[in-house]
Amino acid sequence: MKQPPILIIGKNGKTASRVDRRLRALGHATRPVSRSTRPAFDWNDPATWRPAIEHTRAAYVTYQPDLAVPGAEATIKAFVQVATEAGLRHIVLLSGRGEQGAERAEAILRTSGLAWNIIRASWFCQNFSESFMLDGILDGELVLPAGDTLEPFIDADDIADVAVAALTEPRHRNKLFEITGPRALTFAQCIQEISQALGRRIEYTQVPIDTYIEALQARGVPGDMQWLLRELFTVVFDGRNSKVMPGVEQALGRPATDFRNYVSKTIASGAWDTVRRESA
Repeated sequence: MKQPPILIIGKNGKTASRVDRRLRALGHATRPVSRSTRPAFDWNDPATWRPAIEHTRAAYVTYQPDLAVPGAEATIKAFVQVATEAGLRHIVLLSGRGEQGAERAEAILRTSGLAWNIIRASWFCQNFSESFMLDGILDGELVLPAGDTLEPFIDADDIADVAVAALTEPRHRNKLFEITGPRALTFAQCIQEISQALGRRIEYTQVPIDTYIEALQARGVPGDMQWLLRELFTVVFDGRNSKVMPGVEQALGRPATDFRNYVSKTIASGAWDTVRRESA
């Protein structure tokens, strides 16, 4: 008998898209959803939740913009209730390290009565190549309000591999995986490694948080993202998450991907190719 599909919330996200591809390659039916799919899924419109959930057996859940934002806890509580009523049996939740709001959302899932997994991840390596830091690297200067705090950046491919293992291997049910890369680096050290590998000069410049937020406002970055980045850089990014954790190896039986390996495959992908950018 054919199994119901696995729901993937955040179809186009850095991790959800990877999870979807991996599950399909393994022969699992999936239902990747976003605001533009049919059925649609919108965190801001609870009426879309049940139609997206119905007739699925498990879900990979990413919350936008982040579980740290005000209101996320209440939204996750309501979502879990709808999921339970719709017959969903298992939720794998992507969470963040050192975020009190995220931990409150995690607690809701743990006590829901559903099978659960929590993937508590450090900062994504892919923020340098698929997100808000890409333009700085292409322009030759990354400007951030971060100094010498160490962060063990995690490769999104590792996150996806752990999520797929959690979704498909019953032995992992009801476990939290705190996942990081194998080395803790500062942002300046990351930029130095990227610059050396590319063979072109990229500067890292630290600025005060207010200066950074003013620049975001001038670029028209939405208010909730401004709030989130202020929270991450002033509260969460204080050294509390600098410790390397073994979650990838616990879930997969292999080491986490090193930042150098991430840099190598990103260069091979052409994501930092300024020539291609200029001709686009």
